[in-house]
Amino acid sequence: MSSFTRVSSPGSNYSRVKSPLPMPATTRYGCTSAANKFYKYVRRIFLFKQMDFEFALWQQVNLFYKPQQVYRNFQYRKETKSQFARDDPAFLILLAAWLIVSSAGFSISLGINFIGYLKFLIYVIFVDLIGVGMVISTILWYISNRFLLKPAFKDRDVEWGFSFDVHLNAFLPLLIILHFLQIFIYHIFIERDWFVSTWFGNTLWLIALGYYIYITFLGYKSLDILQRTHVFLYPLTVLAIFYIFTLAFNWNLSRSLMFFYKNRVL
Repeated sequence: MSSFTRVSSPGSNYSRVKSPLPMPATTRYGCTSAANKFYKYVRRIFLFKQMDFEFALWQQVNLFYKPQQVYRNFQYRKETKSQFARDDPAFLILLAAWLIVSSAGFSISLGINFIGYLKFLIYVIFVDLIGVGMVISTILWYISNRFLLKPAFKDRDVEWGFSFDVHLNAFLPLLIILHFLQIFIYHIFIERDWFVSTWFGNTLWLIALGYYIYITFLGYKSLDILQRTHVFLYPLTVLAIFYIFTLAFNWNLSRSLMFFYKNRVL
């Protein structure tokens, strides 16, 4: 749909001029339905040539030191494409690729055979990344729309796709810390019975989960239709208490994780 800069009226010196630019997304009629958006997103998963992997990689790098900039791009997408959620699955594909590599490292470290590796990989991608992510996204999507919308924006809502994108953003640092960094020092140091090993391994968990919570908070904070978004930081208190609890009982979370992973593929 094209927009017009002026509309002539009797006695006016202005003529009707057609603009080459589309109307802003916020004023378009007949915006794409959520089901249609989802269909287009899934269809593009198999169209690699249409994906912008360079931009997706830029986002992943910036999530570590400039996450606010990543969410600023979500605002730009809303203005241009009438949706906050990504319409390009390149970010998800890259995340799955990192899981393929990290799962191979886990399999080598734990002595898992190739069939076990495939079972483990399927579980990590479709349960840990997508399945758990859908559950968390749905819960936070419901809380946002039910309790956190500003009164002036009751006619609008948080897109479920955006909530899932926030999960993907927050999952990346967790993946790098627990699936990449940890694997290189697990057998050397973390799996020992020493208290300092428990402390170090559990501290990695604290940082990874804390990062997940913080990036989740930044995602919902970037939406101007929400209020009281600080509630997304409340789990940090629970996380800190749990961290102290694990240290008090010398519970090595990393060793428990490795045991759990290994038993997934037996």
